[in-house]
Amino acid sequence: MIDAILALDGGNSKTDVLLVAADGTVLSQVRGPGASAQSVGVAASAATLDALVQQAVRQVDPEARPPYVRHTAAYLAGVDFGREQEALTRALAELGWSEGITVDNDTFALLRAGTRRGHGVAVVCGAGINCVAVAPDGRTLRFPAIGRLSGDWGGGLFLGDETLWRAVRAEDGRGPDTALRPAVLAHFGVSTVAELVEQLHFGEVRRTRLQELNPQLLAIARAGDAVATKVVDRLAEEVVLLASAALRRLDLLDVPVDIVLGGGILAAGDQYLLDRIRTGCRQTAPKAETLVVDVPPAVGAALLGLQEIGAAAEVEDRLRDSLR
Repeated sequence: MIDAILALDGGNSKTDVLLVAADGTVLSQVRGPGASAQSVGVAASAATLDALVQQAVRQVDPEARPPYVRHTAAYLAGVDFGREQEALTRALAELGWSEGITVDNDTFALLRAGTRRGHGVAVVCGAGINCVAVAPDGRTLRFPAIGRLSGDWGGGLFLGDETLWRAVRAEDGRGPDTALRPAVLAHFGVSTVAELVEQLHFGEVRRTRLQELNPQLLAIARAGDAVATKVVDRLAEEVVLLASAALRRLDLLDVPVDIVLGGGILAAGDQYLLDRIRTGCRQTAPKAETLVVDVPPAVGAALLGLQEIGAAAEVEDRLRDSLR
């Protein structure tokens, strides 16, 4: 057994696996496809993760057999309910990677990656949108985060739909003109938005590709387009609402605390969007500091795993410096 931990950050679109020694040295790292159990099922998710773990371990020891390490810290998208956490914990524990295992939502890894405090709020906006919070006394808060069914607004897939919706209405006269319409035409190489709608309807274009429009949405809003600006302003409002609600429910609105932002959309660093988020957070939580994560969320998973085996506090600097 290697004196190390396995850290997994499993998103909807990609999975990062780190093998980290007890002193914070990164021994190997592997990136593979997303494997959310909500999308592919528990068995397929476990099989994909197992293949990535074996790849990471065998970079260090080609003859390794389980258990490979002391602890596994698996922080995965789609672990939104207790029954999902229990099912994945059982499935991954049966693979025998380590003596101990922790399975939880990937937003907790984002939080730990973004702040050294060990507590605070994290809001992720990637393919979806989610928020978790940890109080200084260890209390935690999470949202179900399964889309509009659980009250969510935002996320890359959602914003792609919103962009297309506005482009359609600009074309057929039901809505105001917007630079989003020619952006959609150019990106998908169609002559009309209606042509793209037909292709989506018949499965000739995957609907998930609409999230490819998000960079254009942000850029067009930055340039002052009224329709795009309204969408991005609404996203900023939603991020502030999530963070504020979490802080309020944990009685942390008037406490120095970090609000960590991550995921493809927020970590992209769009200044227009971030300025509005920071302004809104200052108004509701004046002592909070809003930060954009500057290391991969897998670092947070690794730090949580190292904590489980009692690693020394100074290993955090070594780990952060090696993966920043």
